[in-house]
Amino acid sequence: MLKGILLVFFGACSFGILSTFVKLAYHEGYTLGDVTGAQAFFGALILWVLFFFQSQTKKYKAQARIIKTPWWKMILAGFSTGLVSIFYYQSVKLVPNSVAIILLMQFIWMSILMDYIIFKKKPTGLQFVAILLVLGGTVLASGMVEATIQSMNLKGIGFGLLAALSYAAFLMLSGKIGNEYPPLKKSALMITGACILIFIIFPPSFLYNGALTGTLLKWGLIIAVFGTVIPPLFYAEGVPRIGTALSSILSAAELPVAVMMAGFVLQEQVSFLRWLGVVVILSAMILPNLKYLKRG
Repeated sequence: MLKGILLVFFGACSFGILSTFVKLAYHEGYTLGDVTGAQAFFGALILWVLFFFQSQTKKYKAQARIIKTPWWKMILAGFSTGLVSIFYYQSVKLVPNSVAIILLMQFIWMSILMDYIIFKKKPTGLQFVAILLVLGGTVLASGMVEATIQSMNLKGIGFGLLAALSYAAFLMLSGKIGNEYPPLKKSALMITGACILIFIIFPPSFLYNGALTGTLLKWGLIIAVFGTVIPPLFYAEGVPRIGTALSSILSAAELPVAVMMAGFVLQEQVSFLRWLGVVVILSAMILPNLKYLKRG
């Protein structure tokens, strides 16, 4: 149980510190295409290498699997996580890091809405309360109360909301298809799909223009490890140990970690009102899962 808790918690923290590294890469002059491309390329490479070594073990060879989902569907599903990277990192470029993560957290109510539209799954009363808390917390945490319309970057906010929508789609697809695949192979296929999409939108000039001889290699590997390797592996191992309800609560650690990193590393101003908004959003993530925790 403790191992599962630590794995999910550190997986969430890994996601939380990711945007800070992206911002630091931007400060060194790298573009959106450089950052997203390097992350997807190195992430896919590392995951395939890890899967290759796993597939050579006796334990893996002894497990019989019936694969029903074609590999190309997993590649297409990975397009959603590619869109998350593109939209989120563009948002990070245009708005403060602490605001970008708040916008990404809107996937909470978007996921509930998506479930209702696609699967006709009506939200519960607690989920309605959670939606209201997320929206109210966002107003506080994003600094909208303290800022004027002129000082807000509407493009950055738009890209942040598109990232949240893409993340909600990724979670839905990840939970519905390819669950018979080994976690490493499933992650590798989806990140490969993300890499293909990113390379179509942003041709990978960093592979031949000498950028990798500079610090892009360092940032690409760091962002790949913290964004596409550690979280899926830790979640795949930790979630089955502690259950979905507790996992979703622990995954909320991503939000305060991102805001703290923005404050301490990037020197962004995070006021009391914004911290209050973070607490409200965290409450929204915990509330719908209380009954599952009690049942557990």
